[in-house]
Amino acid sequence: MTEARTVVILAAGEGKRMKSALSKMLHPLLGRTLLGHVLAAAAPAGADRTLVVVGHAADQVEAHLVEVAPHATPVLQAEQHGTGHAVRIALEAAPEVNGTVVVLNGDVPLLRGETVTALLEAHERAGAAATVLAAEVPDPTGLGRIVRDPAGGLERIVEERDASPAERGIREINAGIYAFNGRLLRAALAKLTSDNDQGEEYLTDVFGLLAAAGEPVAVHVAADFEETLGCNDRVELAGLRGRLRDRVNTALMRSGVTILDPATTWIDVTATVERDAVIDQNTQLRGATRVGTGATVGPDTTLIDTIVAAGATVLRAHAVQSEVGPGASVGPYAYLRPGTRLGEKSKIGTFVEAKNSEIGTGSKVPHLSYVGDATIGEYSNIGAASVFVNYDGVAKHRTVIGSHARTGSDNMFVAPVEVGDGAYTGAGTVVRRDVPPGALSVSGGPQRIFEGWVESRRPGTAAAEAAKQANAAAQAARATRDQLHVTEDGHADADAPGDTSSE
Repeated sequence: MTEARTVVILAAGEGKRMKSALSKMLHPLLGRTLLGHVLAAAAPAGADRTLVVVGHAADQVEAHLVEVAPHATPVLQAEQHGTGHAVRIALEAAPEVNGTVVVLNGDVPLLRGETVTALLEAHERAGAAATVLAAEVPDPTGLGRIVRDPAGGLERIVEERDASPAERGIREINAGIYAFNGRLLRAALAKLTSDNDQGEEYLTDVFGLLAAAGEPVAVHVAADFEETLGCNDRVELAGLRGRLRDRVNTALMRSGVTILDPATTWIDVTATVERDAVIDQNTQLRGATRVGTGATVGPDTTLIDTIVAAGATVLRAHAVQSEVGPGASVGPYAYLRPGTRLGEKSKIGTFVEAKNSEIGTGSKVPHLSYVGDATIGEYSNIGAASVFVNYDGVAKHRTVIGSHARTGSDNMFVAPVEVGDGAYTGAGTVVRRDVPPGALSVSGGPQRIFEGWVESRRPGTAAAEAAKQANAAAQAARATRDQLHVTEDGHADADAPGDTSSE
């Protein structure tokens, strides 16, 4: 039977090198914060309780926990006196905790859930008092080292600042992830001192205390050292983001997704892409975005919390909280704002913006239009340069276009208004009243022309000067034509300009 388990996540540090008003733990990468990634890695352990030690910017971190992990309990470390001090405060806040306690640093976003589970299983199977997750890294600078005894067992863990020159040459490092026997951990924490270079209580000193007392301590080595990499500044954060991008893209490609340029494709860990989808270059799939089988997304596309159904195409577009139906097409240069839903084989074309609108099966908004707060039926076509005028300065109103409707170019639909099934509207129409099914709606009277208006009403402007020159040229051309004299038999005089006739 599995022992009771408690997870303690250390998230109280200030992270001075981030140089940020935002808590270090809340900096994002690919769909989650640093802390969010660690919480996700801890979840498969099946802990009975999760304690998150907060300190710097505690209000920010606690608010984030409410959003992403409401089951977790924040524990305030008002003054930060080291990792040992943090764990002691956490356990004091939960005196009923027993069984296995796993401690995780809050800044290791590449940690996998299976690695945490493997650590716990190895620890409990061996009946160890404490087990540390270790990794052999190419460059151990700045990291605590694993010091082994002559038999290969764990002797102690030493922080770099307290290590000897020989110990600094060790490349097996402490990942800052541990499993403990809860009862023995409490007793050892009470014995910690701050007699070290930092004047802090090191959690790692617990291993030396337990070993000296004859309790079994163990090392579990991570299969991939990248999982243990932490983050201290924004340069390291960018490096972790790149590694996580590569991990996500590799897994998707091996599952049957085509990613044409993995280096410029950024897919959040929370996004889903089904097999035979094609993701073109310079594409970002963020949040809860889902891309269906055989869909094509990109290039130059960002989707946030957006669903793209099977066989759809989204090209050079930006979409937020929208749905693109099966076989539908979007773009290029389209913007789908929240609440936009495209039906099967519908189209949102070039330079079209849509918001809180439903576009029915087979309907098209091909180009240069704004569709806001609208419902468009099936197999209708919206002419170019149309605007759904949804806002009266106080409230938003809705426009309804029926099925099989054909609206002309440069239409204004002044909501609330409805265009019935099968209705037509003429070019340039301002639709202020409902159009019955099958009717034709036009607005405005016959075209009227006011000769000389610009020269008389806008004298001195570039337009007036251009009109003046054009009129002068036209007058000269008319004068030239007037010089042509036509003979009685229909031939122009031989001396007329341009005459090419011959007898």
